[in-house]
Amino acid sequence: MKSFFYSILCSLFLFACSGEKKDQSAEPQKEPASVAKVAKEESHKYEPLPEGVFPQGNPWSQDKEDLGKLLYFDPRLSGDNSISCATCHHPDKGWGDGLPRAIGFGGKELGRHSPTVINSAYYEVQFWDGRAPSLEEQAKGPIQAAGEMNQNVEELVQELGAIPEYKDRFAKVFGDSGITLDNIAAAIATFERTVISKNSAYDKYMQGDKSAMSASAVNGMNLFFGKAKCSICHNGPAFTDSGFHNLGVKQQGPLAEDPGRFNVSKDPADKGAFKTPGLRGVSLSAPYMHDGSEATLKDVIDFYNRGGDVAENRSAFITPLELSDQEVLDLVEFLKALEGEPIKASMPALPGMTDASKK
Repeated sequence: MKSFFYSILCSLFLFACSGEKKDQSAEPQKEPASVAKVAKEESHKYEPLPEGVFPQGNPWSQDKEDLGKLLYFDPRLSGDNSISCATCHHPDKGWGDGLPRAIGFGGKELGRHSPTVINSAYYEVQFWDGRAPSLEEQAKGPIQAAGEMNQNVEELVQELGAIPEYKDRFAKVFGDSGITLDNIAAAIATFERTVISKNSAYDKYMQGDKSAMSASAVNGMNLFFGKAKCSICHNGPAFTDSGFHNLGVKQQGPLAEDPGRFNVSKDPADKGAFKTPGLRGVSLSAPYMHDGSEATLKDVIDFYNRGGDVAENRSAFITPLELSDQEVLDLVEFLKALEGEPIKASMPALPGMTDASKK
């Protein structure tokens, strides 16, 4: 049923976009409309972020969130005590790492860009290829992966168990089960679910404050939901369909080829397809694409404007957009307007960590 609805939605967007293109060819393009006129013409349905993102099997508590924050920043979760979750997903770098591709264990460059943690609570699956069904399962992956944090789970449990504060905190949150990989992941996931981007200029505008966005951003909003076709895949309150699409990205980095979702689904149609990222806070997490191949938001829009770079297995949605230079800039301004209030998370004092052991 979901796939049927999605097909109908996409068809409607494609029909609307093709009609808009026809109207523009019949009439010369005019100067950008005023904010009032654009606001009047804007017709998409606004969906604010919903509350209640904590699953029944891992409910929130302040103690669990606090424990998760400690673990998130603790490099002892890696095999050589040098890499933490925050190494690749740091608050000061848009909850990413600011690099085209992540740096893993032993300083080795990995094949994919570190995705931002922002609003990951709303995603149906995790990782670029969607191989993890939850944040809990996602948290377990890098800890054990040889190329990422390269940690032996039994050694990690023993190491944390030797630290009185951790032992007490796990007992308080999880009772007799204490320190286990599942509980470590549950705590980290709880903390990550608090990393929410909300109350953006876009939210304020849609809630009635028409001064919250500039004329350029408002025009970009209408392009986003119309001519530029962005909302075919970037829709809903988190601006993602949680689907997988081959955008025609020319692979960069150490991998000669990245099959993407195909590694999980084994469906040939998924070769080169990657998960649609959410766009709230997107201006904070450059560079972009699964391989970090686009340095700026303008580069991303230019990429879509030319219809991608690789034709093989490319999604039918990816076609040249015929956007003007000003329209490209307007779209960038709208994407910036999706940045919410600052998400503050300072480095905590880690249990049992001395100044010498931090080095």
